[in-house]
Amino acid sequence: MVYIGIDLGGTNIAVGVVSEAGSILSETSAKTLAERPYQEVIRDMAACVMKAVTKAGLTEADIASIGIGIPGVAQGDSGVVFNCTNLGWINVPLRAEMQKYINKPVFLDNDANVAALAESYFGVSAGYKSSVMITLGTGVGGGIVINGRPWAGAHGRGGEIGHMTLVPDGAPCTCGNNGCVERYCSATALIRTAKQECYSFPDTAILKKAGGDINRVNAKLVIDAAKEGDASALRVFNSFVKYLAMTINDITAFFDPDIIVLGGGVSYAGDFLLNNVAALLPRYQMFKALPIPKLALAKLGNEAGIVGAAMLGK
Repeated sequence: MVYIGIDLGGTNIAVGVVSEAGSILSETSAKTLAERPYQEVIRDMAACVMKAVTKAGLTEADIASIGIGIPGVAQGDSGVVFNCTNLGWINVPLRAEMQKYINKPVFLDNDANVAALAESYFGVSAGYKSSVMITLGTGVGGGIVINGRPWAGAHGRGGEIGHMTLVPDGAPCTCGNNGCVERYCSATALIRTAKQECYSFPDTAILKKAGGDINRVNAKLVIDAAKEGDASALRVFNSFVKYLAMTINDITAFFDPDIIVLGGGVSYAGDFLLNNVAALLPRYQMFKALPIPKLALAKLGNEAGIVGAAMLGK
């Protein structure tokens, strides 16, 4: 038997046929075209599943279950997507709609939770009883895994690390609140503060790397300039690291996991990010005589969404 993993995004639907050992046997994808009625999107998801199954030389009878990672809040027990702003979905019966096309068990969870689950099965957090994954991308996502299962809380919003308040009355967030972690620890935050530096210090290497065009500034460019020792880039990067260390301290104080995993696009900064965050953590840690959670970089990359979704049904 095989497990189907679906990574549902606002732009693309990615589907994979996953083996018991976590290997992706075949993949297919399609444009989400999220402006359409949800019924049409789910129909295309089911079509992608069958294409991937056929591509792997299998049939529907070989499917054990279907798991779906969504960029929003899902109610796993009911199979309903409670809220997904990227798709404009509210109270969408995703499980029931999918089972109209493929009559197999369907599981769903937040995309950050399924990425965390993938890492706990086959990645850097495998073998640990408890883990938290922080995804540092356009926004900030979070996933909690306890004893091999994702923890989404009583209402599906557990692990929404990006929307914990970090700076009271701080920068406005897309969620409607102010000062959220996402406004200080995301690639978007790096870009925003870097652009402010460019206006104040136009001779910065950040702007030079962008060819003088401030609209070309991105997170990688900022980090590359920081690695080279540019003063403005280091101010931006060090501020980012400070806020991330503070967030990790909050997670540790509340949950105290065995391991905290950094994923998402910003994590591709590698040891430069990891070592700087690790060096700052003791400054914020309470009970300094106690060990702090292991800090590590995610290793499954783009496969985590599909593999983790598939493992929801295992």
